[in-house]
Amino acid sequence: MKDFIIFIQDFNSFVIRTNTCGELRSAHVGQEVTLYGWIQYQRQGLFLVLRDFQGLTQIILPQDEAHSHVKKLLSNAPVESVVRVTGIVSSRPPGQENPKMPTGDIEVKAETAEILNSCKKLPFEIKDFIKKSEALRMQYRYLDLRSFQLQYNLRLRSHIVMRMREYLCNLHGFVDVETPTLFKRTPGGAKEFLVPSREAGKFYSLPQSPQQFKQLLMVGGLDRYFQVARCYRDEGSRPDRQPEFTQIDIEMSFVDQAGIQRLIEGLLQYSWPEERGPIMTPFPSMTYKEALADYGTDKPDTRFGMKIVDISDFLRRLDIQFVQNALSYPHGTVKAICIPQGARYLKNKDLESLKESAKSQFNQEIMEIICRPDGSLKSLLTKFLGEKQQLELIQVLNMQVDDVVLLAAGEHKQVCSALGSLRLESADLLEAAGLVLRDPTAFHFLWVVDFPLFLPKEENPTELESAHHPFTAPHPSDTSLLYSDPTKARSQHYDLVLNGNEVGGGSIRIHSAEQQRFVLEKVLKEDSEVLSHLLEALEFGAPPHGGIALGLDRLISLIVDAPSIRDVIAFPKSFRGRDLMGNAPDYVTPEELEPYHIQVSWPLAERGKEKL
Repeated sequence: MKDFIIFIQDFNSFVIRTNTCGELRSAHVGQEVTLYGWIQYQRQGLFLVLRDFQGLTQIILPQDEAHSHVKKLLSNAPVESVVRVTGIVSSRPPGQENPKMPTGDIEVKAETAEILNSCKKLPFEIKDFIKKSEALRMQYRYLDLRSFQLQYNLRLRSHIVMRMREYLCNLHGFVDVETPTLFKRTPGGAKEFLVPSREAGKFYSLPQSPQQFKQLLMVGGLDRYFQVARCYRDEGSRPDRQPEFTQIDIEMSFVDQAGIQRLIEGLLQYSWPEERGPIMTPFPSMTYKEALADYGTDKPDTRFGMKIVDISDFLRRLDIQFVQNALSYPHGTVKAICIPQGARYLKNKDLESLKESAKSQFNQEIMEIICRPDGSLKSLLTKFLGEKQQLELIQVLNMQVDDVVLLAAGEHKQVCSALGSLRLESADLLEAAGLVLRDPTAFHFLWVVDFPLFLPKEENPTELESAHHPFTAPHPSDTSLLYSDPTKARSQHYDLVLNGNEVGGGSIRIHSAEQQRFVLEKVLKEDSEVLSHLLEALEFGAPPHGGIALGLDRLISLIVDAPSIRDVIAFPKSFRGRDLMGNAPDYVTPEELEPYHIQVSWPLAERGKEKL
């Protein structure tokens, strides 16, 4: 790896301060300094704490008559007012040092000051520990941004993106290309935002990703592309999703799945913040089938155990009606998860809540089995089991005293999905009760591979949709299945999972126009005319290519342990996709709509009745 110049950041270039509020130390004692910042805290006309983006400095207010105007000015200034202070750096008196502040060994004795902008009454205090509603935070986002946590989050995000650019461009020859954000509607995937044009009846679409453009760049011979890409999805109210978000978007020619995985592992290792500890590569890998069978999801959290256990073979030989009914169906199964110390940490209402959750979300009945202190089992199932069979079941499930098992019987995917959801809910309940299962400082990366190429549509299971997107190539071993039985074909699609969250997804692409047209027209029943430009491009010597996109917002939120991706986005939207600060979206007058040949169908009198 090449050596790089280490740049020392100069925060005081081009500005009229001498220092920031976070950089003064004992070495500066005796110097005259000029600081600019916000008043963080005041105390009885004796001192105040000045804050800027880098930290805090204690300012001592003069008590002598000659500087009384300075004392009066700063004492009367409201908290969060912007001020300039010039003074002399001095050591704090012995015993008054503050080891919790980087500048805690010094203070600045003010000699002159100026109020640059007085602050009116605040809607909330600018302190990280102060509770404030999410709506209020977003309405006054410019105030919320002053908090140390958001300052840290956004600066870390900037640093990680810079390191990613360095790795991709300087070390591996990628080209940063900006792709259009006004395009046309594309089939499949998430719903897109429409943008009216001045041509009657014609609309642009905001692309949900640069997918087509990056493939066209490969056809154009760029070989290696990346972009910090803005993406748009009109998905309505979805938790922890944003209608506009950012991806680290990557595409390469002449690459296979292993090459993309090595690239991303190196990229993350290179850009990973030192304070979060090192990450080990290569990342482990798991097939989609294994993930579903063991964890009930295609984005498993591998920081803790509680894997799903298949007990079909054990119960198959027993004459239990509901078990035999479940196993008689195609893909019928009986599976279970073991909740460690569940009887000790979970209340009856918790267990009932878990069972109700499986019923309401997955239409799946759950049976519980509890291991009593004497080692015997408490369950409706025990009336069908002899003493020897109960001991066998304990062994099969690896149960200990006070463990609770949740058992489900039925169709394989439904059972796995229900138990996978209960596994996570149980972990939340156990940790809320004081049992630590997941190390909050651990980062468990995982590749999930060998996804199905197509899945049945939820609204119409007789029709198929792409599991990833329509441009994903079939697994080399399953190419013939694409034409004979596409439901059985695996794809060259790979997801990157971190602590149970999907943080990236990509695939090797179809580079044959004939194969791409077959997928669109014959399998997905889509109008290929919408993609005629891409299909034509693939006929002009398109190289084999593949890529991936990392969800930057989610990745950063996991790195900083933020409760929501909104905490790593400067100006996020609300849960309902609204900008509460600027009140967007907003109304447009009929006169402004006229050039776009659009009329609003509902009466203007209804304007004031719309709810946020």
